[in-house]
Amino acid sequence: MPIRKWSIQYLVMLLLLFTLFSAVQYLKGRELAYAIEFGVLWAWISSTIFLVVRIRNYRNRVDCQLCNDLRDK
Repeated sequence: MPIRKWSIQYLVMLLLLFTLFSAVQYLKGRELAYAIEFGVLWAWISSTIFLVVRIRNYRNRVDCQLCNDLRDK
């Protein structure tokens, strides 16, 4: 399993989603503390779902041209 590659992708995605979700909530007029809490929670949930699906697809050998994680068949 390409653990290092997935870890880097997970962290980048987590930070980007956190920034996006927090910014949207803050721009909607919510308090900063609420916006940060919302961003952390939903970024973690979204990223974890993505990672679990990637692991499942890798184990079931589902080919993904974008991911390019599978070794030669």
